[in-house]
Amino acid sequence: MKDTTYLFLLGGYDLEMVEIKKFLDLVGEVYIDKKLSWGAKLSAYQADLGRTDVVYVGIELIEDIPLPANYISIDHHNERSHEPASIEQIATLLGISLSRYQRLVAANDKGHIPAMEAIGASLGEIQKVRRADRKAQGVTEEMERQAQKDLLKREHKNGIVLIKTVLTKFSPLTDRLKAKRLLIYNDTTLCYYGKNAEKLSIHYKSLVDEKKAYSGGGSNGFFGLVGGLFEKEAIEKFVREIIEREGGWDG
Repeated sequence: MKDTTYLFLLGGYDLEMVEIKKFLDLVGEVYIDKKLSWGAKLSAYQADLGRTDVVYVGIELIEDIPLPANYISIDHHNERSHEPASIEQIATLLGISLSRYQRLVAANDKGHIPAMEAIGASLGEIQKVRRADRKAQGVTEEMERQAQKDLLKREHKNGIVLIKTVLTKFSPLTDRLKAKRLLIYNDTTLCYYGKNAEKLSIHYKSLVDEKKAYSGGGSNGFFGLVGGLFEKEAIEKFVREIIEREGGWDG
């Protein structure tokens, strides 16, 4: 019998968080689920943090309030992007192995399709995981149709595939397009995927530190701005800067 009683606090929903919830149910661990969106904050659970008989395990929660002494933080984004995926960290914490599908979900969350390919995922496995991830993120059939329209209007600038969209979720676009460098944006946010993503996160480190931007997936991962914190003009300026900067980096 284990000595520690954990109480897991679930973060924003994507496929990994859905699978973490299923995993915790399967192994009989207790959790609280506020059904939060991406960018979830620990303060959403502030009223639940008064217990001293448990160890709280916050999963991908922005730590916007003081941490309890009995708190463990699980994450693999921004400055922690070198760490295993959250579901892998939880499995290690509990001393339990992951299934093949759970390992694919972990790879997908760390590095999208290339990371799944790197561990030998078949095309069918990749498509299954990506469909499930879009569903978990709340992508609708209407969004899928809009993505198809947006792809027809994509541009190429300085080696980057550039797409402007009205979508607030970008996965219907990224799943339909293979590109070494991809920049997707709307009037309130943007996300860059592919080569030099890590360099962007270093260049904009102050924004990452201020929780106004996020990154992950290593050198070929992603860098994005948190939605709703920047005006349209600022987003367009970031787009221009990224396109111009890419020419100086690469090759």
